[in-house]
Amino acid sequence: MADVRDEVLDLTQRLLDSIAGGDWEAYVSLCDPALTCFEPETMGHIVEGLEFHKFYFENRHGKSLRAETIVDPRVLLLGDDGAVVCYVRLVQRKDSDGRDVTHRFQETRVWKRAGGEWKHVHFHRSSED
Repeated sequence: MADVRDEVLDLTQRLLDSIAGGDWEAYVSLCDPALTCFEPETMGHIVEGLEFHKFYFENRHGKSLRAETIVDPRVLLLGDDGAVVCYVRLVQRKDSDGRDVTHRFQETRVWKRAGGEWKHVHFHRSSED
């Protein structure tokens, strides 16, 4: 079980790294096409599919230095083919004046394994802002 927990945490970090790096292809490879989410950008609505997220990848302002850190993760396995990961996500970056800033988000991500491959199927993200 520890191996599966480690695998799901590794996939979650890879997902966050794809977001930080603006790597749309890597993001798509990790996500189910019918991904659902609640996040501040959805204004309280559940959004389904990848098109909503593609907008943010395509409209990034430059490739700014950014780091994503998972803090205090919890992994709940749902049988052999499902997992829920809860954690605090710290995002470090430079602001427009070159100062270091850190933002905090509380996240829950749901992963499902089908055909031996894990896919990200749902997430809920809240922020301190």
